[in-house]
Amino acid sequence: MVFAKRLRQGVIGGDITCSVRIWTRPHVTEGCRYRMGDGEIEIESITPIGFPDITPELARESGFLGVLDLLKVAKHGKGSNIYLIRFHYIPPRRTGTRGESKRILKRKSIRRIRG
Repeated sequence: MVFAKRLRQGVIGGDITCSVRIWTRPHVTEGCRYRMGDGEIEIESITPIGFPDITPELARESGFLGVLDLLKVAKHGKGSNIYLIRFHYIPPRRTGTRGESKRILKRKSIRRIRG
């Protein structure tokens, strides 16, 4: 899933945890993870909804000012099916950190023993 630049920080910060998309068919799968920047988003659910379900509250929860603002961005291609996608952001793993901290601890232990 790709998010508008202005929404990305909200997704990464956990303030935005849902998105409304208008597609011909679902483009994401529940339980799968998708790259976003250095981290990933994991899809919790994808639910078909109708236009009456797109409320001002849902628009704000999705990071938009209102329903019209959301609808300008939600439509992708020729689709007419509306989906509510709930997700959470997973930050990038810190590679090397564990190994480095173990080496540091070992060095400190060795110094203490030799000390």
